[in-house]
Amino acid sequence: MGSLIDFAKWEPQSGEQIYAWKFPQTNLSTYTQLVVAESQEAILFSKGQIIGKFGPGKHTLNTENLPLLRNLYGIPFGGKNPFTAEVWFVNKLMPLNIEWTTDSMMYNDPDYQTMVPLIAKGRYGVKIVDAERFLIKLVGTSSSFNASQLTDNFYGATVSKTKSVLLQFILTNNVGIKKISAYLEPLSENLRLSITTFWEDYGFQLINFYITSIDVDAANSAGARILDAMSRQSAQVIGGYTWQQSQAFELGDKAVDSIGRASGQGGLLGAVLATNLMNSQVAGSMMQAPASTQQQQGQTGLPNNVIGVNMPKTIYCSNCSKKFSSDMKFCPHCGDPYTACPRCGADNDINAKKCVSCGTILSASSAVCSNCQALLAENSSFCATCGKPVEAKEGCCQRCGFKLGNTAFCPNCGFKNK
Repeated sequence: MGSLIDFAKWEPQSGEQIYAWKFPQTNLSTYTQLVVAESQEAILFSKGQIIGKFGPGKHTLNTENLPLLRNLYGIPFGGKNPFTAEVWFVNKLMPLNIEWTTDSMMYNDPDYQTMVPLIAKGRYGVKIVDAERFLIKLVGTSSSFNASQLTDNFYGATVSKTKSVLLQFILTNNVGIKKISAYLEPLSENLRLSITTFWEDYGFQLINFYITSIDVDAANSAGARILDAMSRQSAQVIGGYTWQQSQAFELGDKAVDSIGRASGQGGLLGAVLATNLMNSQVAGSMMQAPASTQQQQGQTGLPNNVIGVNMPKTIYCSNCSKKFSSDMKFCPHCGDPYTACPRCGADNDINAKKCVSCGTILSASSAVCSNCQALLAENSSFCATCGKPVEAKEGCCQRCGFKLGNTAFCPNCGFKNK
């Protein structure tokens, strides 16, 4: 046996996250002074068993406070008697805040009716309350036990229990990814209750347990596609356009690139063709749009006749100034006939010379469409409301209705009338 140790103490360095430390020397005596600081507890092991536990204060390791020494070593009362023992110091009041993240877990989302990969993140805090149990079950033959070792030891068990409780909660309560953030508090409480006993078995007290976020796993290829789809859906809702319209725009962009390269026109021909293609695509989506959407489009100031779709809009009566829909022939409030401007659709007095809204000349064209009875603009070839060709009058161009005089060709459209 080497020289005897007269003094044993542990002074942790500031900033250290060490929860258990073994005194490097084992050659003790019944005169050895053991100094235990506040928040610490010292435990002595000899020949495979615990021979004493000491709280804060200064202690002399004699047979009075270590009665097992007489059985193990035959040490009598009094005198300086040597013996061998390991002295462990345990920090009991320093809490450990551990951040955790689960790996990807798949579940069938009730909102999207598809398998979604999730990851959860959070934090929990523990402290040592039973130093004896902690040392026996965890520390073993190590010379110290730090925060990193604690995290490594419990990561697998923590993540496994977290995933199990989380998925059971989601399935039982039919909660989808769009609403899961509203349940972080009850989920955290369920998990805390579930793993409290687990930590107690190792001598720890679970101070707190939080789930900070539950998200779609962007690192997973399926998760990345789901996040992209969710982003597109949000953009459509905010922008006020449909999925069909967004597809038409994307198709148009591709057409500009491919047709422009093929034509060798620097993309000009491709742009023209793509524009026509997008117009036809958007027209089809508008024809399939619900009535509420068409009503909203009519209120933006577009004329009634747009790409072949007669869309009603809100107008104001020229007689009583109350609102009614442009698909009505008479004001439902006062019975005044709806006299629509051929350009903007605003209601005008029957004798008005100019439109009260856009200023279109009305007196020069007292004619009405034979199909829908709407006022016709001056020299118009087609009715702006229903699209029916205007019937030519005597002395007027057969194509556009312009007054000819003695000319053989229409000075307005160039059509040969004689």
